[in-house]
Amino acid sequence: MRVVFAGTPAVAVPSLEAIAASSHEVVAVVTRPDAPAGRGRKVVRSDVGRWADAHDVPVLAPRRPSEPEFLDALRELLPDCCPVVAYGALVPRPVLDVPKHGWVNLHFSLLPAWRGAAPVQRAVMAGDPVTGASTFLLEEGLDTGPVYGVLTETVRPRDTSGDLLGRLAQAGAGLLVATLDGIEDGSLTAVPQIGDGVSLAPKVSVEEARVDWSLPAFVVDRRVRGCSPEPGAWTTLRGERVKLGPVSPVPQEQAPADAPDPADGGARPGTLVVGRRDVHVVTGGGVVKLGLVQPQGKRPMPAADWARGLRIDAGEVFA
Repeated sequence: MRVVFAGTPAVAVPSLEAIAASSHEVVAVVTRPDAPAGRGRKVVRSDVGRWADAHDVPVLAPRRPSEPEFLDALRELLPDCCPVVAYGALVPRPVLDVPKHGWVNLHFSLLPAWRGAAPVQRAVMAGDPVTGASTFLLEEGLDTGPVYGVLTETVRPRDTSGDLLGRLAQAGAGLLVATLDGIEDGSLTAVPQIGDGVSLAPKVSVEEARVDWSLPAFVVDRRVRGCSPEPGAWTTLRGERVKLGPVSPVPQEQAPADAPDPADGGARPGTLVVGRRDVHVVTGGGVVKLGLVQPQGKRPMPAADWARGLRIDAGEVFA
């Protein structure tokens, strides 16, 4: 089939590469416009756009998919299907109707669970033991279209959202190609999503990524891993923001002797317990050990090095 691939970030590239290596012809890509990124706010091409440039594939980058010029350009390409992975914009009905077989989306959840922009982050934050990926026919609703195929993936105990998304991006690429193959030969029919088990996965905001130390240790652990690497879990100390890498819940019998339990009135959640090699934090239920810590304007470093350099006083508290 002639396909126009739509996607923007690095997580979409494995699917684009897999389709390009298949029997299908990638005649163009659609991606978000070049935008400022990084500390210097330099305007950069999307990952999908850079891949297309390197492989001499035409790039369409409308500000909005509703632009008449984009609709005309897409029609001229005569696509049979538009596979899409993390494109990042809503596609209006006139554009959805251009390809004969519609737009087929690879979504990183087992639909109807975790419809929305952050399915992997939400699955990790919720403590789901299993998640997966789905291919479905894109509609105007939020990830509501009928499903072509699914795959499952175990959420490992120490997975960050980045770890899990990396595995799903690779496995999902194969699922998307198989879906296109099945659409082409007529062996696949999309099945409507079930009405039960619907959950939403809105984008995780920077404010939501702030660690709430009053929560139990296992919840803090999930929240931090779910926000790693983006948008990045954080807290504050001495009025300055501190970014945190994944933390580790500590079994009660292994907790530092000087880490009092808030339930006994011994310490506020967020209290730091600094040892020679480790830094622990008291939560609303249990203790976590810090991993990497990134002070504002500096690089990530081991928590013990950070604490030693900062000369943290006994009883200081993350806010």
